[in-house]
Amino acid sequence: MPDRRRISSGSAFEEQIGYSRAVVDGDHVWVSGTTGFDYSTMTLREGVVAQAEQCFENIAKALAEAGASLDDVVRTLYILPNRADWPACWPVVKRYLGRAKPVSTMIVAGLQSEEMLIEIEVTARLPKKG
Repeated sequence: MPDRRRISSGSAFEEQIGYSRAVVDGDHVWVSGTTGFDYSTMTLREGVVAQAEQCFENIAKALAEAGASLDDVVRTLYILPNRADWPACWPVVKRYLGRAKPVSTMIVAGLQSEEMLIEIEVTARLPKKG
């Protein structure tokens, strides 16, 4: 796997569970489901909109480390425990992904804890060089 590179967020869960925040393989970047956990304060933001914003900030950081940006996202998966929370997130999604306009799916499912209100997973392609 010499072409595969793993990116960590520094979350203790990555080591405990055995996953990476992101994996770069070839020209693809896969970013794990990302919650609204703020690693600078080690807290989970309150409210679905604030958590969605933090999700995108966490994702953008992983993508930057991979050599990509949110504009390079080609696929998204949104997971929310409460379907009614989804419309409040639309302006956040548009602000962060309005230029990329990736294919997207939203599902309703339970998350790791009751306090987690949204999880976002993305796939991106590295920008072409030259």
